[in-house]
Amino acid sequence: QVQLVESGGGSVQPGGSLRLSCTASGIIFHIYTMAWYRQAPGKQRELVANITDGADGYTNYVDSVKGRFTISRDNAQNTVYLQMNNLKPEDTAVYSCNAYDGINFWGKGTLVTVSS
Repeated sequence: QVQLVESGGGSVQPGGSLRLSCTASGIIFHIYTMAWYRQAPGKQRELVANITDGADGYTNYVDSVKGRFTISRDNAQNTVYLQMNNLKPEDTAVYSCNAYDGINFWGKGTLVTVSS
């Protein structure tokens, strides 16, 4: 049974930081491209960042988070991270972890709220 379990969400003031984690089980983690998506209220889900499989781990970010967010992975721990700095109110959303290798697996998501 495949499980992706996110943690690290919460409420933070603008300019603050959070670190999201997603731990996977039931998959051969290192062969999967891992990604973080988010969905804000009333909006479509969007890709925030992804990181490819293998030792190189190429990363890709949506323009709105470049320079503020960093995605990384620890294949030994079957975990992908999203370090989010200088958070803005428009970053408020449910953040979900995704694993892709021809098939998509999803976590249930964790809520991030940025508000003063």
